[in-house]
Amino acid sequence: MNFHKLQADSIFTGTQILSANHVLITDEKGIIQEITDEKEAGDNIEKLNGILTPGFVNCHCHLELSHMKGLIPEKTGLIDFVFSVVTQRHFPTEEILESIAVAENEMLQNGIVAVGDISNNLLTMQQKKRQNLQYYNFVESSGWLPAIAYQRFERSKESYDVFSKDFSASIVPHAPYSVSNDLWHLIKPYYKNKVVSIHNQETIFEDELFLQNSGDFVRMYQMMKLDTSFYEPSGKSSLQTYFNQLKDAANIILVHNTFTKEPDVEFVKKARPGNAVSFCLCVNANQYIEQRLPPIDLLRKYECNIVLGTDSLASNWSLSILDEMKTIQKSFPQISIEELLGWATINGAKALQMNDKLGSFEKGKQPGVVLLEGTDVARYKSLLTANAKRLI
Repeated sequence: MNFHKLQADSIFTGTQILSANHVLITDEKGIIQEITDEKEAGDNIEKLNGILTPGFVNCHCHLELSHMKGLIPEKTGLIDFVFSVVTQRHFPTEEILESIAVAENEMLQNGIVAVGDISNNLLTMQQKKRQNLQYYNFVESSGWLPAIAYQRFERSKESYDVFSKDFSASIVPHAPYSVSNDLWHLIKPYYKNKVVSIHNQETIFEDELFLQNSGDFVRMYQMMKLDTSFYEPSGKSSLQTYFNQLKDAANIILVHNTFTKEPDVEFVKKARPGNAVSFCLCVNANQYIEQRLPPIDLLRKYECNIVLGTDSLASNWSLSILDEMKTIQKSFPQISIEELLGWATINGAKALQMNDKLGSFEKGKQPGVVLLEGTDVARYKSLLTANAKRLI
């Protein structure tokens, strides 16, 4: 059997950074054999400049929207962005499929090995069957009007039945402002032992809707000609209103969290102690749409399980977890490379229930091997000049 023996300025194992005298050894398929001292590694060691890290995990993506790259202007705010996606997403199938293939290849080139992907249809299935990346498929269900709940559930269930034959999959709510109580009731039985994701507090107007039935979501419903006379606000924040609906899920991924406040974090930590809840940051999408960043220091203060996502090419300039880390580091330079890489690897793998194979350099795993190159990277100072190169 042939082995890869890789030595760099340092190795990030998934939990810690090891010094330059360590060698990572994998078999020809990339299955981890061990990390050993260079004195014990024998001959044929490939010496590299930079940091070796497990492959990155993208916990939130909309691969099916890849054909919308550059279509929606930046800085529209979430309400107008959502309306644009709903009304402009329909393109010829062949064009959509081609864009999906290009976008997946971009993720591969950027060192991503696994994706939590939102699916409203089956258009990504053809590409996913090529098994270039590992996917957890979040089959999204949405419908604000109670009258259409069963119809929307049935549509989601049809896609779920197809995805779940070949992949990990679950039926998930799109967002608190797009799922009626009737639809919640229908999809909740599909949470048991599953990972469930939901777009959470991506705009300030989300809490306004649940607190007092005001704000820009009222305008959006009017734009969509929806009769919302049935709706009564809870008088609580969005997160505190719906969170109990997710109690049967094994893992929960709250996505965006741009306007999440301290009482909400305290509420979540009390309701679900431990790390079953992950807060997914998609900072470049937040910049693209709202020009805001989530309260990262607040999430760190409460030792939340933080993971990273790219969102879609409709709301981002690239599908790169490294680019997400760079944006975070620009605004939060106090966060170490080690911590950021943990969010991008082992945290994401745990959130998607893939940590048996991915996320860390442990014997028997096949997490992919990525080299981060750049002078500042080698000195553990900055990721801002780094490039990601997939080795295995």
